[in-house]
Amino acid sequence: MKLTDSVRSGAWQVQSMLLGYPDERLLDSLSLLCRTASALPEAVGAPLQPLLNHLERSQPLTLATEYVETFDHRKRFSPYLTWFLYGDTRKRGMALLKFKQLYRASGLVLDDGELSDHLCVVLEFAAAYPEPGQQLLEDHRAGIEVMRLALRAAQSPWTGVLESLSATLPALRGDEHDAIARLVAAGPPGEDVGLEPFAPPTYMPQVIGARR
Repeated sequence: MKLTDSVRSGAWQVQSMLLGYPDERLLDSLSLLCRTASALPEAVGAPLQPLLNHLERSQPLTLATEYVETFDHRKRFSPYLTWFLYGDTRKRGMALLKFKQLYRASGLVLDDGELSDHLCVVLEFAAAYPEPGQQLLEDHRAGIEVMRLALRAAQSPWTGVLESLSATLPALRGDEHDAIARLVAAGPPGEDVGLEPFAPPTYMPQVIGARR
């Protein structure tokens, strides 16, 4: 499936918003997000529908609690892409600086408190600047796929956002399969190896097989 730049940009903007905290601004935008998602190619738009339905039908307090329990309390669902590559090591600081420098060169200034590697921020950047943004996403594809598998294993309503994102990126190469399998099995550098894989063993073979 070949996507145009405008389709990818639109998809990344919707994905960025849906991965954000479910505050009043997001919930007030659901009608627009539903229309935008329905206009996307099926492979990109359809995975977003379960979360859109969930957001429409659930109480705000329930959504807020689910979001915090998912993304703030469990590292396997971390939306911070450099963590997957570098864990809590010194190299992560340098990686974060490179993100900021790329944004600054493109004219994007982050708000205070925003970490440059948060997937929402990266997707927002990619929507505005598709070429360098897609390169960032591809550079951190292993973390994205690990996050997707972990959310799927937990049957999280946010799984579809990662499925949609994966559908906008090129098919995985062999070396990317290997990197994802290592992350699923061992976690990022500095973490305890072998104690808690990112996804149950039953999900790990799917990383090695065909895309999605």
